[in-house]
Amino acid sequence: MTQPPTTLAGLRRAALRQSIRPVPLALNGLLLALLAVMLVLPVALVIGKGFSLAGRPSLYWLGRVLSNRVLMHQVLNSVVLACLTTLACLCVSLPLALLRSRTSFRGLGVLSVLLLVPMILPPFVGALSMRKLFSQFGVVNLLLERLGVLDFSASPPPDYLGAGFAGVVALQVLHLFPILYLNASAALANVDPAYAQAARNLGAGPVRTFFGITLPLMRPGLFAGGTIVFIWSLTDVGTPLIVGYEHLTPVTIFKELARAELEGRTFSLVFLMLGGAVSLYVLGKFVFGRGLPTEAAKASVASQVRRLGPLGTLGAWVLFGGVIFLALLPHLGVVLLAVSNQWVNTVLPAGYTLEHLKFIITRQTTYHSITNSLAYAGASTALDLLIGGVAAWLIVRTRVAGRLLLDAAAMLPLAVPGLILAAGYVALTAAGPLAPYGPTRNPIPLLIVAYAVRRLPFVVRGVSAGLQQVSPSLEDAARTLGSGPVGSVLRITLPLIAANILAAGVLTFAFAVLEVSDSLILAQTRPVYPITKMIYELATSTGAPETTNQAAALGVYGMAFLAATMGLAGALLGKRLGAIFRA
Repeated sequence: MTQPPTTLAGLRRAALRQSIRPVPLALNGLLLALLAVMLVLPVALVIGKGFSLAGRPSLYWLGRVLSNRVLMHQVLNSVVLACLTTLACLCVSLPLALLRSRTSFRGLGVLSVLLLVPMILPPFVGALSMRKLFSQFGVVNLLLERLGVLDFSASPPPDYLGAGFAGVVALQVLHLFPILYLNASAALANVDPAYAQAARNLGAGPVRTFFGITLPLMRPGLFAGGTIVFIWSLTDVGTPLIVGYEHLTPVTIFKELARAELEGRTFSLVFLMLGGAVSLYVLGKFVFGRGLPTEAAKASVASQVRRLGPLGTLGAWVLFGGVIFLALLPHLGVVLLAVSNQWVNTVLPAGYTLEHLKFIITRQTTYHSITNSLAYAGASTALDLLIGGVAAWLIVRTRVAGRLLLDAAAMLPLAVPGLILAAGYVALTAAGPLAPYGPTRNPIPLLIVAYAVRRLPFVVRGVSAGLQQVSPSLEDAARTLGSGPVGSVLRITLPLIAANILAAGVLTFAFAVLEVSDSLILAQTRPVYPITKMIYELATSTGAPETTNQAAALGVYGMAFLAATMGLAGALLGKRLGAIFRA
């Protein structure tokens, strides 16, 4: 029996032998090649088309974009919207995370679960009810008139949507704040309470201690979550389209790609969005989001949890309950739209019906959009579990050369939003051997690959979290008893991380079902429409007025499905669910 090395030189020789083992090295190279084809090549094509003119390198199109006042105003609007969304998410999530981590009160567990409910419905779907609720003659103003607060005859009622801009910000905040909440909670759990105690012993008050000690130590987690929120908000195309606010760069890119206007100006706009997203990702991960020092990341004393009294519990319930109520308001509006028979100038629908919900599953086109989404999501999830599972094993369990590059490549989709990736696939299939798989012909392979690339980080992070919890010594023990490397993984490691694999797969599948950007751009023919593209078509249809109700009904089915899958993922991963949303 081979004895393990005990000297430093022996450990270095063992690490070197492992780094050049042929199988892990080949797998690492294969996965890097796949990611290059599925992710890097489409993005490179976008950049190339934005910097070429008549087949030659040129800055012509970029100059046209930078000198166009309308386009630059849209870029500014997009950046301002993303900044406001991220700042608002931070203001909402940080107090909640502090209460969750530093206090204890009756009902805390239930409220913490309910805070994740907004993630079950994309703001793209919630936008269907925003106009009904918050427009000038929407439900809120009608209710205020009934209560005598407003008088429509004296002055026009306020428009809370702010011509659409405020509505987009509100929807994005209500959907995305749980991501920052999860990251802030995880960051607080990693802060050693001894630092705060030392500051308090030296005379610092609670506020000064928080801003001088706790908040700086939380920085990596906050930037990790904030980066995802900012990029998501910056490149969101579905919500502005449904709300009706179109003065944003993603909307312009979507419309030009949908009209097959594949000139260099479109791809130069895509390059600007990509440059902003990647720059922020790099700053957040490697500059502002660098990990804590080892001594700061390990708690030396137990965190003190304060038990709230009756008044404190009431205040906590008001804070949590208020946020949850506002976050669930768009969901409630979508459900009411789906079951309303008539809802005009009334606070609640004048009549209710199940016809819209029945219509979705009896009409061929809408029913097929559901089955299409399930098929695309199932295929992409299987691809993610295969690629992401192997990648996680190489990253965590081996010291093979290039594994850090693989880790970075697997996380790169977090910095490349769906809008940009879809634009890359449009460029990839514009001509040549892949033209038959373009958006207007047979985009099913593109949709599956796009879904898989977008959700790959979830699988890699979820499986990696499981592998890090299982000691490699268990596999070593199995090998000493005669089991081979593959057998020890299948019989020991795989059963122990089965919950992580299942949770990552469920979460990946759920988000793929309601993927927005890739679906809107890559699916251009009705037979291949997924759910989100069918919702968009119904919501923006100029036909019968009940099409909005039908779009809401389709959204209810998606909401119910996501609620079930998110609940299952949360039950399997528990507090580790937040690790999946870390950059």
